[in-house]
Amino acid sequence: HRLNIDMIMMNSRLFLKSNLARVPSSSRAYAINYFRNYTSVNVNAISDRIGRVLAVKSKYNLSYDDLASSLGVTNIYAAQLLLGQAKLTQSTAIKLQDALPEISNEDLQSMQDNFPMRSFDEEILKEPNVYRTYEAITHNGEAIKAIINEQCGDGIMSAIDFYLDVGTTTGKHGEKRVVITFNGKFLPFIEQKSDDNGAASPRK
Repeated sequence: HRLNIDMIMMNSRLFLKSNLARVPSSSRAYAINYFRNYTSVNVNAISDRIGRVLAVKSKYNLSYDDLASSLGVTNIYAAQLLLGQAKLTQSTAIKLQDALPEISNEDLQSMQDNFPMRSFDEEILKEPNVYRTYEAITHNGEAIKAIINEQCGDGIMSAIDFYLDVGTTTGKHGEKRVVITFNGKFLPFIEQKSDDNGAASPRK
């Protein structure tokens, strides 16, 4: 059974790559990396939309900081909206249309209607910038956990009620330094009291 599943997955990926040959390479990469394993996602449509939206951004020569300022969101969230990793709200769509007026009404509507498939392909970890960030978090993970527990208690940082912002600063020797800020709500683990469990499993 495992062999059959692997063969199906392999054939699906080969089919997807061959059919994406007509999509521009810049958008095709997003589709293959993020959406290839999800049958509920129209890969061609989303990859084409991402390519068109990024082309408009490039034409207007706006940075993600510029867009973030216009939209009233973090620069990471602005990037996620254009890359199909976050859902565009109606109020923000109006601001995006003002900032990038050549984005079509169809693409704006698609960004509002389609629910993102928030995922990543493991191949992205081979990209040095991404891997180094991943490495920094994992190497410091136990210490981060210890300090969160010490300062907040037994729980985790939310990645949903969450803000992420990337900036730069200048070091003492004049070098540019990267500053990444994670700002997530603390979520405490609960004591699972039986009296509070409104959906206990049946016993027969």
